[in-house]
Amino acid sequence: MSYIVSLLNQKGGVGKTTLAINLAACFSLADESVLYIDADPQGTALDWSAIRQQKPLFNVVGLPKNTLHRDLPSLSEPYHWTLIDGPPLVFDVAKSAIMASHLVIIPVQPSGPDIWSAKKIVELVSEATAFKPDLRAVLAVNRKTVGTAIAKHFREDLATAFPGVPIFSAEISQRVIFAESNSTGTTVLEMEPKGQAAKEITALAQEIKECSSYEQKNRRQTKTAAR
Repeated sequence: MSYIVSLLNQKGGVGKTTLAINLAACFSLADESVLYIDADPQGTALDWSAIRQQKPLFNVVGLPKNTLHRDLPSLSEPYHWTLIDGPPLVFDVAKSAIMASHLVIIPVQPSGPDIWSAKKIVELVSEATAFKPDLRAVLAVNRKTVGTAIAKHFREDLATAFPGVPIFSAEISQRVIFAESNSTGTTVLEMEPKGQAAKEITALAQEIKECSSYEQKNRRQTKTAAR
């Protein structure tokens, strides 16, 4: 069964697609099959895939529809991971992505407006838990400019704004290599496998794997208790 992860934020420009592409690459390079759903009508991930010169790391499918929760169970079945790159400002598609997911990652870059925009997704996830009690949401600090005052205190700001919503320990910094890799249809893990950007992505991917392992363990325990 595929573990379905959506990356959502109702504000554009938070680096959501770049983060999703590099996470998908990280899983794929670890020999785990990945289905990437580009649910953003802009189709940025599809464009990235089209300009890529190397062998594809994972399948990219454009599906900017509000039927994701119905379409994905069968579509994602053969894959270890399914990543949904959600759209900004399209609530019906975002809701469908949330209902399709096991884990919702909310990328937030250090700024006040980004905290405000994340609130809507947190609210949508909270509403969805009435139908999916095991649904999890985690905040991810993305595009962090190291050394700035707001970056230094941003985790505290997030914790204050969203009490009870966990924050991934791994943080992704603002680095030129992300833009360079995007423009050539590649990833930071391919361009500089031992670079700092690749290390940050790998650390975040590991935390996502831990979320997946935790849920799978709970599923097994629930099935055992039900017998």
